[in-house]
Parts: sequence; C-alpha cells; structure tokens
Amino acid sequence: MSNEVDILENDIRDKYPEVLEILLRDHTTQKNIFWATDNYRNLGKGYEYSSPILPELITGGHGNVIMPRVKKDKDLQQTRVRDMAEVFTPSWICNAQNNLVDDAWFGKRNVFNTEITKAKESHSWKINTGKIIFPDGKTWKQYVRDTRLEIACGEAPYITSRYDTTTGKYIPVESRIGLLDRKLRVINENVETSGDWLEAVQTAYKNIYAFEWQGDSLLLAREAMLYTFIDNYTKKFGKQPLLKSIKYIAYIISWNVWQMDGMKGVVPDSCGDKISKETNLFGETETTIVSCEGCKNDDISKHNGIYCFIKDWSNQDSETGRKGRRIRFIDLIKNNWI
Repeated sequence: MSNEVDILENDIRDKYPEVLEILLRDHTTQKNIFWATDNYRNLGKGYEYSSPILPELITGGHGNVIMPRVKKDKDLQQTRVRDMAEVFTPSWICNAQNNLVDDAWFGKRNVFNTEITKAKESHSWKINTGKIIFPDGKTWKQYVRDTRLEIACGEAPYITSRYDTTTGKYIPVESRIGLLDRKLRVINENVETSGDWLEAVQTAYKNIYAFEWQGDSLLLAREAMLYTFIDNYTKKFGKQPLLKSIKYIAYIISWNVWQMDGMKGVVPDSCGDKISKETNLFGETETTIVSCEGCKNDDISKHNGIYCFIKDWSNQDSETGRKGRRIRFIDLIKNNWI
C-alpha cells in the first residue's frame, strides 16, 4: 500500500503491465485521452494541446511530467486558475458536501463521520468507527449500487480522498471521505471473502462516474481511483490484488471517468465551424463553412462535435450482447435520467 501523494507513471508501468495503457484510453474516440492544455508545450513534440497522452511521454525520463496540482509550482497553479478556472476544493469541504448526500440517503446525520469546525482553526472530521447501520428498507448493497457523479472532477477529490488536494497531506484508508471511499468502507464491513469483495467493489466502481476537460487532471483522477482499489484490497487482505483484477478495475475507470466539455457533452474542442466541400454539376468545388448550431443556439443536442459515450453497466449491449450498454452522456440529460 503506497502512501505517496504523487502516483508515478513509472511505478504503474513497472508494477502493473498494460494498466497505464488502459488508464490512458478514451472509449469515445477509440484513441488516447489528449492533453487539452498548453501547459506542457514547452517540452516539445507530442506535448501540444491536441496531442494524445502517450505512455512514452510520461514515463522513463519523463516520469515526473504529470503531478498533482499541489506539487505544481505556484505560477502554473495560477495560470490554470486563470485559463481553466481550475480551483481544487479542500477535503473538509468535500466531506461536508458528501455528508449532505448521505444525510439524505440515510435519513440522519453524521453517519460516516462528524465534522469538526473551529473558528480560526483548520476544519476537519472525526471518523465514526462503529459499523455503518442502515435504515429500515435499505441495505448496504443498495448503497453500493447507488449511482454518483462528480462533474468537472479535476483530480476527483469528491470521489476519493487519498490526499488533500490543497495541502498535499496523505489521508489513510480508514479516514477517507470520498463517495467511492464510503462505498468501499461499507463493503469492507460487510464482506469477508476476496471473491465476494471483488464482485461488490466492481459494482461500486461501475456506479461512480466523473468527467474532466484537461487530460492530465483526468489521468490523475483515474490513477487515484485505481490506487484506492489497491489500497483497500491490501488493507483488507494483507496482500496485493492480482493483476487481472487491477486491469479490470482500470477498465471500468476508463469508461466511467471520461474526457468531456461538460457544457456541450462533447469531446473538448471537437465542435465549431466545419468546412464542407461539394462538387457541383460542372465539376467545380464549392466550399462552405457550416457553423455549429449547438454553439449558436446554446442547444446541447445540436452540437457538431463528437458526443461522449459512457457505459451503462446494468444493461446489455444490443450489438455485442455483453453486459454494459454504450450510451451517449447527453441522452441521459435529454431523458432526465440525471
């Protein structure tokens, strides 16, 4: 179990073969996620805004290229705030807001922890160490299956709190407060065998979603969720999970935590003016510029970009017959499913 805030891509490559490639996958474009930021362009070819993030660009001698925001220099932090409104929320605020979700679900307060707020002092929380008790008519399995979504997730502090994104302080497994952390705690308290544990944890991961614009933050979010799985398995069973289990969790994460322009529901920067060329009856080529109707009319269903796909793991895909139906994210919005 690693207590390092910065998860190193070299470590992933060396310890878990093929996992980094899975974490870099974009299932909408069938390519890798891309940088979607100019912060790395000074590093040369392959680090441009629209370039895909390739394993060789972030491993070996480039193993420290991607790092959590708290480890970036102050000038770069300010640049990202200015250009992309990138502001990370302290863990105590994530906890307070996640508590509101659980207050509503359980019908009572302070289920997982008690918030500590003191004037002029750092806010924190005290973990409730007793086993979580579920209200009449609700079970721990229902809690694990309940779907959660973090929008514009950054490094996903609302999902898993391996570290405080503003202080860089590592948070032990038993003290974490993320939406996924809470599901895993409930599983740890109710399941003993590794087979049943893995099945329940896979269900938990299939019901946690998030999206992010910038590729580096997206990768950090995916890595944090993966290492949360490894941390919990190691703490529960005293050994590392098998590589095949790690790869399957990484696969789920690569579907459920995806790269998207949250205002449009498309791959970032994929919509806009498009050039259309047609040949008329006289063999002449006519060029016209077609504007994006969605951008022009602020209509999320009319963009000409690449709409993002996610996976509904509870339904069967009509094309492949496999569990997990591929659906457009905006269709969930249009049908009022979220």
